[in-house]
Amino acid sequence: MSPHGDTPSPVVLYVCADRAPDAHGAATQCARAEGRAFARERGMTIAEVVTDTYGEPDPVRRSGWRRVRQLVQTGHVAAVLVRWPSAIAPESAHDLRHRETAWLRRRGVRVRYTWAPLSTRGDDPR
Repeated sequence: MSPHGDTPSPVVLYVCADRAPDAHGAATQCARAEGRAFARERGMTIAEVVTDTYGEPDPVRRSGWRRVRQLVQTGHVAAVLVRWPSAIAPESAHDLRHRETAWLRRRGVRVRYTWAPLSTRGDDPR
């Protein structure tokens, strides 16, 4: 429940950490645990955890990120939780990250970073 008594909209937890397909190593486990703790501390409900393999710079070429977009387009989530900006797209492809965060914002969906130094600064650091 939110402070106003209404049920908050669900969020999607997006994890793009490990470099090998189907390898749910320490990086993925840490990102999932951190995302779940972030959501729990803020009273958010995670509708789905979506995982991708790290390496492809363009998010729309990843099946997991396409699933995130699908959830957004159907109105199922109000926010996307992600550990840090480079999980969306690496710094070398920051224009792709900005494209995606702008796409989400135009649909009323916030990006929330779960890594502590970023989560205290607010959303969408550039």
